[in-house]
Amino acid sequence: MAVLRVKFTKTKRDKLAQILWILNWISVVSGVILFSLGLFLKIELRKRSELMGKGDINSVPNMLISVGVVACIINFLGGKICYDCTDSNKFNRWKLFMLPYIVCTFCFTFCILVGAVMCYTMRNELEESLYLGLRDAIKFYKDTDIPGRCFLKKTIDILQIRFQCCGNNGFRDWFEIQWVSVRYLDMASKDVQDRLKSNVDGKFLVDGVPFSCCNPISPRPCIQYQLTNNTAHYNYDFMTEELNIWMRGCREALLDYYTDIMRSIGITVLLIWLFELSVLTGVRYLQTAMRNVLLLGDPQCDSDGWLLENSFVETAKNNINIIKNLGKANQISTVSGNDPNMDVKTANHGPENVPTKSIPTA
Repeated sequence: MAVLRVKFTKTKRDKLAQILWILNWISVVSGVILFSLGLFLKIELRKRSELMGKGDINSVPNMLISVGVVACIINFLGGKICYDCTDSNKFNRWKLFMLPYIVCTFCFTFCILVGAVMCYTMRNELEESLYLGLRDAIKFYKDTDIPGRCFLKKTIDILQIRFQCCGNNGFRDWFEIQWVSVRYLDMASKDVQDRLKSNVDGKFLVDGVPFSCCNPISPRPCIQYQLTNNTAHYNYDFMTEELNIWMRGCREALLDYYTDIMRSIGITVLLIWLFELSVLTGVRYLQTAMRNVLLLGDPQCDSDGWLLENSFVETAKNNINIIKNLGKANQISTVSGNDPNMDVKTANHGPENVPTKSIPTA
Protein backbone atom coordinates (compact mmCIF):
# COMPACT_ATOMS: atom_id res chain seq x y z
CA MET A 1 0.00 0.00 0.00
CA ALA A 2 1.42 3.36 -1.02
CA VAL A 3 2.24 5.90 1.68
CA LEU A 4 0.37 9.26 1.47
CA ARG A 5 -1.18 8.60 -1.92
CA VAL A 6 -2.52 11.70 -3.75
CA LYS A 7 -4.42 11.80 -7.06
CA PHE A 8 -3.27 14.41 -9.60
CA THR A 9 -5.10 15.68 -12.64
CA LYS A 10 -3.23 17.06 -15.63
CA THR A 11 -3.84 20.61 -14.37
CA LYS A 12 -2.61 19.80 -10.85
CA ARG A 13 0.54 18.16 -12.20
CA ASP A 14 1.33 21.22 -14.30
CA LYS A 15 0.73 23.57 -11.37
CA LEU A 16 2.89 21.41 -9.08
CA ALA A 17 5.71 21.43 -11.64
CA GLN A 18 5.51 25.22 -12.01
CA ILE A 19 5.47 25.79 -8.23
CA LEU A 20 8.43 23.46 -7.75
CA TRP A 21 10.31 25.28 -10.52
CA ILE A 22 9.91 28.53 -8.58
CA LEU A 23 10.77 26.88 -5.24
CA ASN A 24 13.92 25.35 -6.69
CA TRP A 25 15.12 28.79 -7.74
CA ILE A 26 14.39 30.02 -4.22
CA SER A 27 16.41 27.05 -2.98
CA VAL A 28 19.31 28.25 -5.12
CA VAL A 29 19.15 31.51 -3.15
CA SER A 30 19.09 29.51 0.09
CA GLY A 31 22.25 27.76 -1.09
CA VAL A 32 23.89 31.15 -1.53
CA ILE A 33 22.77 32.02 2.01
CA LEU A 34 24.32 28.82 3.38
CA PHE A 35 27.57 29.58 1.55
CA SER A 36 27.57 33.16 2.88
CA LEU A 37 26.92 32.05 6.47
CA GLY A 38 29.75 29.53 6.32
CA LEU A 39 32.10 32.11 4.83
CA PHE A 40 31.13 34.69 7.47
CA LEU A 41 31.75 32.24 10.33
CA LYS A 42 35.08 31.18 8.82
CA ILE A 43 36.20 34.83 8.58
CA GLU A 44 35.12 35.53 12.18
CA LEU A 45 37.09 32.53 13.44
CA ARG A 46 40.14 33.47 11.37
CA LYS A 47 40.13 37.01 12.77
CA ARG A 48 41.18 35.63 16.16
CA SER A 49 42.95 32.48 15.05
CA GLU A 50 46.09 33.54 16.95
CA LEU A 51 44.02 33.36 20.16
CA MET A 52 42.86 29.80 19.50
CA GLY A 53 44.67 26.55 20.00
CA LYS A 54 45.05 23.87 17.40
CA GLY A 55 41.77 22.12 16.73
CA ASP A 56 39.21 21.33 14.07
CA ILE A 57 37.09 24.41 14.74
CA ASN A 58 36.66 25.11 11.00
CA SER A 59 34.58 21.97 10.44
CA VAL A 60 31.29 23.86 10.79
CA PRO A 61 32.07 26.72 8.36
CA ASN A 62 33.62 24.28 5.89
CA MET A 63 30.48 22.12 6.11
CA LEU A 64 28.20 25.09 5.47
CA ILE A 65 30.29 26.32 2.54
CA SER A 66 30.29 22.87 0.91
CA VAL A 67 26.56 22.36 1.45
CA GLY A 68 25.85 25.82 0.05
CA VAL A 69 27.72 25.09 -3.17
CA VAL A 70 26.01 21.70 -3.57
CA ALA A 71 22.62 23.33 -2.88
CA CYS A 72 23.07 25.76 -5.75
CA ILE A 73 23.97 22.96 -8.18
CA ILE A 74 21.27 20.50 -7.11
CA ASN A 75 18.46 23.05 -7.00
CA PHE A 76 19.46 24.56 -10.35
CA LEU A 77 19.21 21.08 -11.86
CA GLY A 78 15.95 20.47 -9.99
CA GLY A 79 14.46 23.62 -11.49
CA LYS A 80 15.28 22.40 -14.99
CA ILE A 81 13.72 18.98 -14.28
CA CYS A 82 10.52 20.46 -12.84
CA TYR A 83 10.20 22.82 -15.80
CA ASP A 84 10.38 19.89 -18.25
CA CYS A 85 7.83 17.90 -16.23
CA THR A 86 5.04 20.07 -17.63
CA ASP A 87 5.49 18.13 -20.90
CA SER A 88 5.38 14.32 -20.76
CA ASN A 89 7.58 14.09 -23.85
CA LYS A 90 10.32 16.16 -22.22
CA PHE A 91 9.96 14.12 -19.04
CA ASN A 92 11.06 10.98 -20.93
CA ARG A 93 14.68 12.16 -20.90
CA TRP A 94 14.59 12.57 -17.10
CA LYS A 95 12.56 9.49 -16.08
CA LEU A 96 15.61 7.31 -15.40
CA PHE A 97 17.44 10.16 -13.70
CA MET A 98 14.65 11.30 -11.38
CA LEU A 99 14.90 8.60 -8.70
CA PRO A 100 18.71 8.85 -8.29
CA TYR A 101 18.28 12.62 -8.18
CA ILE A 102 15.73 12.33 -5.35
CA VAL A 103 18.01 9.97 -3.40
CA CYS A 104 20.97 12.34 -3.77
CA THR A 105 18.81 15.30 -2.77
CA PHE A 106 17.62 13.43 0.32
CA CYS A 107 21.24 12.80 1.35
CA PHE A 108 21.99 16.47 0.71
CA THR A 109 19.10 17.64 2.91
CA PHE A 110 20.37 15.32 5.64
CA CYS A 111 23.75 17.08 5.40
CA ILE A 112 21.98 20.41 5.95
CA LEU A 113 20.44 19.00 9.13
CA VAL A 114 23.87 17.80 10.26
CA GLY A 115 25.25 21.30 9.65
CA ALA A 116 22.49 22.81 11.82
CA VAL A 117 23.23 20.35 14.64
CA MET A 118 26.98 21.02 14.40
CA CYS A 119 26.34 24.72 15.04
CA TYR A 120 25.04 23.79 18.49
CA THR A 121 27.63 21.12 19.29
CA MET A 122 30.66 23.22 18.37
CA ARG A 123 30.72 25.07 21.71
CA ASN A 124 32.82 22.50 23.61
CA GLU A 125 35.51 22.31 20.93
CA LEU A 126 35.61 26.09 20.69
CA GLU A 127 35.85 26.50 24.46
CA GLU A 128 38.85 24.18 24.66
CA SER A 129 40.51 25.90 21.70
CA LEU A 130 40.02 29.35 23.25
CA TYR A 131 41.35 28.20 26.60
CA LEU A 132 44.59 26.87 25.11
CA GLY A 133 45.03 29.76 22.69
CA LEU A 134 44.44 32.51 25.26
CA ARG A 135 46.69 30.77 27.78
CA ASP A 136 49.61 30.81 25.35
CA ALA A 137 48.85 34.32 24.08
CA ILE A 138 48.88 35.77 27.60
CA LYS A 139 52.08 33.89 28.36
CA PHE A 140 53.78 35.59 25.39
CA TYR A 141 52.28 39.03 26.08
CA LYS A 142 55.66 40.43 27.09
CA ASP A 143 57.54 39.14 24.01
CA THR A 144 57.19 42.34 21.97
CA ASP A 145 60.67 41.99 20.47
CA ILE A 146 60.42 38.34 19.39
CA PRO A 147 59.37 37.65 15.78
CA GLY A 148 56.11 35.74 15.57
CA ARG A 149 54.99 36.98 18.99
CA CYS A 150 55.45 40.73 18.82
CA PHE A 151 51.82 41.25 17.73
CA LEU A 152 50.29 39.42 20.69
CA LYS A 153 50.46 42.36 23.11
CA LYS A 154 48.45 44.54 20.75
CA THR A 155 46.04 41.69 20.03
CA ILE A 156 45.39 41.00 23.72
CA ASP A 157 44.98 44.68 24.60
CA ILE A 158 42.48 45.25 21.76
CA LEU A 159 40.63 42.09 22.77
CA GLN A 160 40.32 43.12 26.42
CA ILE A 161 39.17 46.62 25.53
CA ARG A 162 36.63 45.56 22.90
CA PHE A 163 35.11 42.64 24.78
CA GLN A 164 35.48 44.24 28.22
CA CYS A 165 37.31 41.28 29.68
CA CYS A 166 40.54 40.56 31.53
CA GLY A 167 42.75 37.49 31.40
CA ASN A 168 41.77 34.01 30.31
CA ASN A 169 39.46 32.96 33.14
CA GLY A 170 39.69 36.29 34.98
CA PHE A 171 42.04 39.09 36.05
CA ARG A 172 43.92 36.79 38.47
CA ASP A 173 45.51 35.01 35.48
CA TRP A 174 47.86 37.98 35.14
CA PHE A 175 49.16 37.36 38.70
CA GLU A 176 50.58 33.98 37.63
CA ILE A 177 52.70 35.06 34.65
CA GLN A 178 55.39 37.62 33.94
CA TRP A 179 53.73 40.02 31.55
CA VAL A 180 56.37 42.80 31.79
CA SER A 181 59.39 42.36 29.52
CA VAL A 182 62.83 42.11 31.16
CA ARG A 183 64.15 45.06 29.16
CA TYR A 184 61.67 47.31 30.99
CA LEU A 185 62.79 46.16 34.44
CA ASP A 186 65.45 47.95 36.47
CA MET A 187 67.63 45.01 37.37
CA ALA A 188 69.57 47.19 39.82
CA SER A 189 66.41 47.76 41.89
CA LYS A 190 66.23 45.74 45.10
CA ASP A 191 62.47 45.30 44.72
CA VAL A 192 62.89 43.79 41.25
CA GLN A 193 65.66 41.47 42.47
CA ASP A 194 63.58 40.33 45.42
CA ARG A 195 60.62 39.53 43.19
CA LEU A 196 62.79 37.58 40.78
CA LYS A 197 64.22 35.56 43.67
CA SER A 198 60.88 35.05 45.35
CA ASN A 199 59.75 32.26 42.98
CA VAL A 200 61.45 29.14 41.68
CA ASP A 201 61.15 30.06 38.00
CA GLY A 202 62.79 33.46 38.50
CA LYS A 203 59.85 35.37 37.04
CA PHE A 204 58.82 38.92 37.83
CA LEU A 205 55.33 38.31 39.19
CA VAL A 206 53.14 41.17 40.38
CA ASP A 207 49.56 41.47 41.56
CA GLY A 208 48.75 43.78 38.67
CA VAL A 209 47.10 43.75 35.26
CA PRO A 210 47.70 45.52 31.92
CA PHE A 211 46.02 48.86 31.30
CA SER A 212 43.54 47.27 28.90
CA CYS A 213 41.85 45.58 31.86
CA CYS A 214 40.75 48.94 33.27
CA ASN A 215 37.06 49.78 33.25
CA PRO A 216 36.68 53.37 31.98
CA ILE A 217 33.17 53.60 33.41
CA SER A 218 34.51 53.43 36.98
CA PRO A 219 34.58 56.86 38.68
CA ARG A 220 37.78 56.00 40.49
CA PRO A 221 41.14 56.20 38.69
CA CYS A 222 42.17 52.75 37.53
CA ILE A 223 44.08 50.67 40.06
CA GLN A 224 46.04 48.15 38.01
CA TYR A 225 49.01 47.53 40.32
CA GLN A 226 49.11 46.11 43.84
CA LEU A 227 45.51 45.06 43.60
CA THR A 228 45.75 42.88 46.71
CA ASN A 229 47.61 45.47 48.84
CA ASN A 230 45.10 47.51 50.83
CA THR A 231 47.76 49.82 52.27
CA ALA A 232 49.03 50.85 48.84
CA HIS A 233 45.86 52.79 48.06
CA TYR A 234 43.79 55.28 50.00
CA ASN A 235 40.34 54.16 51.15
CA TYR A 236 40.71 50.79 49.47
CA ASP A 237 39.75 47.28 50.53
CA PHE A 238 40.59 44.51 48.12
CA MET A 239 38.09 42.06 49.63
CA THR A 240 35.09 44.37 49.63
CA GLU A 241 35.95 47.03 47.06
CA GLU A 242 34.34 46.64 43.66
CA LEU A 243 37.45 46.68 41.51
CA ASN A 244 37.54 49.10 38.60
CA ILE A 245 38.84 46.47 36.18
CA TRP A 246 36.91 44.02 34.05
CA MET A 247 35.95 40.96 36.06
CA ARG A 248 34.92 38.63 33.25
CA GLY A 249 37.52 36.43 31.55
CA CYS A 250 38.14 36.78 27.83
CA ARG A 251 37.49 33.09 27.19
CA GLU A 252 33.95 33.47 28.47
CA ALA A 253 33.46 36.71 26.53
CA LEU A 254 34.65 35.21 23.23
CA LEU A 255 32.70 32.00 23.83
CA ASP A 256 29.48 33.97 24.35
CA TYR A 257 30.20 36.02 21.23
CA TYR A 258 30.71 32.99 19.00
CA THR A 259 27.87 31.07 20.62
CA ASP A 260 25.41 33.83 19.73
CA ILE A 261 26.65 33.78 16.13
CA MET A 262 26.38 29.99 15.85
CA ARG A 263 22.89 29.93 17.39
CA SER A 264 21.66 32.44 14.84
CA ILE A 265 23.30 30.48 12.02
CA GLY A 266 21.90 27.21 13.40
CA ILE A 267 18.34 28.53 13.39
CA THR A 268 18.73 29.82 9.83
CA VAL A 269 20.19 26.51 8.61
CA LEU A 270 17.38 24.59 10.32
CA LEU A 271 14.74 26.70 8.54
CA ILE A 272 16.52 26.13 5.22
CA TRP A 273 16.50 22.38 5.93
CA LEU A 274 12.74 22.40 6.49
CA PHE A 275 12.25 24.34 3.25
CA GLU A 276 14.48 21.95 1.27
CA LEU A 277 12.65 18.97 2.76
CA SER A 278 9.29 20.37 1.62
CA VAL A 279 10.65 20.94 -1.90
CA LEU A 280 12.00 17.38 -1.97
CA THR A 281 8.58 16.05 -0.94
CA GLY A 282 6.95 17.92 -3.82
CA VAL A 283 9.52 16.60 -6.30
CA ARG A 284 8.85 13.05 -5.13
CA TYR A 285 5.11 13.46 -5.70
CA LEU A 286 5.78 14.90 -9.16
CA GLN A 287 8.15 12.07 -10.08
CA THR A 288 5.74 9.29 -9.09
CA ALA A 289 2.77 11.02 -10.73
CA MET A 290 4.65 11.50 -14.02
CA ARG A 291 5.92 7.91 -13.94
CA ASN A 292 2.36 6.63 -13.64
CA VAL A 293 1.32 8.83 -16.56
CA LEU A 294 3.90 7.09 -18.74
CA LEU A 295 2.67 3.69 -17.55
CA LEU A 296 -0.92 4.57 -18.39
CA GLY A 297 0.10 5.95 -21.78
CA ASP A 298 -2.26 8.93 -21.74
CA PRO A 299 -0.69 12.36 -20.97
CA GLN A 300 -4.12 13.82 -20.17
CA CYS A 301 -5.23 11.18 -17.68
CA ASP A 302 -5.28 11.39 -13.90
CA SER A 303 -2.44 9.71 -12.04
CA ASP A 304 -1.50 8.86 -8.47
CA GLY A 305 1.53 10.18 -6.68
CA TRP A 306 3.03 9.02 -3.37
CA LEU A 307 6.03 9.28 -1.09
CA LEU A 308 6.64 5.52 -0.88
CA GLU A 309 5.19 2.92 -3.18
CA ASN A 310 4.97 0.42 -0.29
CA SER A 311 4.70 0.82 3.47
CA PHE A 312 7.73 1.82 5.51
CA VAL A 313 8.26 -1.77 6.71
CA GLU A 314 8.01 -3.26 3.23
CA THR A 315 10.31 -0.60 1.79
CA ALA A 316 12.90 -1.31 4.49
CA LYS A 317 12.70 -5.07 3.84
CA ASN A 318 13.08 -4.59 0.10
CA ASN A 319 16.13 -2.38 0.55
CA ILE A 320 17.70 -4.91 2.93
CA ASN A 321 17.09 -7.71 0.42
CA ILE A 322 18.65 -5.62 -2.36
CA ILE A 323 21.74 -5.06 -0.23
CA LYS A 324 21.94 -8.78 0.61
CA ASN A 325 21.62 -9.76 -3.05
CA LEU A 326 24.36 -7.34 -4.01
CA GLY A 327 26.60 -8.95 -1.39
CA LYS A 328 25.85 -12.43 -2.66
CA ALA A 329 26.53 -11.40 -6.24
CA ASN A 330 30.06 -10.41 -5.29
CA GLN A 331 30.85 -13.79 -3.79
CA ILE A 332 32.22 -16.73 -5.83
CA SER A 333 29.62 -19.48 -5.77
CA THR A 334 31.03 -22.88 -4.78
CA VAL A 335 28.94 -26.05 -4.60
CA SER A 336 29.95 -28.84 -2.17
CA GLY A 337 33.42 -27.41 -1.92
CA ASN A 338 34.23 -28.17 -5.58
CA ASP A 339 36.12 -25.82 -7.80
CA PRO A 340 33.68 -24.27 -10.31
CA ASN A 341 36.34 -24.71 -12.98
CA MET A 342 36.47 -28.51 -12.53
CA ASP A 343 33.89 -29.20 -15.24
CA VAL A 344 35.60 -27.10 -17.87
CA LYS A 345 36.72 -29.40 -20.65
CA THR A 346 40.20 -29.02 -22.04
CA ALA A 347 41.66 -30.41 -25.20
CA ASN A 348 43.88 -33.49 -24.85
CA HIS A 349 46.92 -33.13 -27.05
CA GLY A 350 48.93 -36.10 -25.80
CA PRO A 351 51.38 -37.77 -28.18
CA GLU A 352 49.06 -40.76 -28.66
CA ASN A 353 46.27 -38.50 -29.84
CA VAL A 354 48.24 -36.67 -32.49
CA PRO A 355 46.88 -37.81 -35.87
CA THR A 356 49.33 -39.36 -38.26
CA LYS A 357 50.24 -37.24 -41.21
CA SER A 358 49.22 -38.79 -44.48
CA ILE A 359 52.06 -39.06 -47.00
CA PRO A 360 51.01 -38.34 -50.51
CA THR A 361 51.77 -41.10 -52.94
CA ALA A 362 53.74 -40.43 -56.01
